[in-house]
Amino acid sequence: MPSAAERTRTLVQSTCSAVLLVPGVEGARPDQLSPQARTFGSDGEVFLLFPADSPVVRAATHAQDDELSAVLEIIDVAPVAVPNRIRGRALVSGWLTCAPGLAAEPGAMMLRLEVGEASVDDLWGASAVEAEELAQASADPLVAHETELLQHLHAAHFDQVQALAELLGERGTDTTGPGRQAVPLAMDRFGLRVRFTGEQPFDARFDFPEPVRDITALRRAMHTLFGAAAH
Repeated sequence: MPSAAERTRTLVQSTCSAVLLVPGVEGARPDQLSPQARTFGSDGEVFLLFPADSPVVRAATHAQDDELSAVLEIIDVAPVAVPNRIRGRALVSGWLTCAPGLAAEPGAMMLRLEVGEASVDDLWGASAVEAEELAQASADPLVAHETELLQHLHAAHFDQVQALAELLGERGTDTTGPGRQAVPLAMDRFGLRVRFTGEQPFDARFDFPEPVRDITALRRAMHTLFGAAAH
């Protein structure tokens, strides 16, 4: 399974919604606290792009050499409609400064969040993450494609996803009743997680034969998985 640091880094580098919470910045609209882009630096810091007139930019500019604490909060929502749609939450806290030389577009300012600590609470469980662990971790290779892949599975391979219940043995016999539906919930290099809805919903993990590194390997893994369910 992916480590807590890998899962946190994946969420930071994903397209999940995020807000930057800064003490003293009250009354701002949620969109004013949401970075336009976010990425990791070579030393494990997080760079966040904001409009230059954003209240968090003003706060960071005003603080200058003082340490301005901040928390990046990321909420992960399943890209396919399913009960209990929130898949996870990550918090990355640290100290905020301006990085004006890195802004890639006019009217924008890059902020630098030096990571102090982080935590993740998701489908795998809840864990604290040290700053050094986060700096050394890598995001899941499917992070940029997961939303599209899950939506494609749900729309174009609905019957094959339903058939994965055959791999669950006796547990799978209860997944075919009225109102039951198998919804692709999450995907990473290790496998696919499916939520079986209905009166007593539950999640099931379907591991790939081996971790995948790219879309080509993923296609082979999904073909193997669907083939096993069909037989």
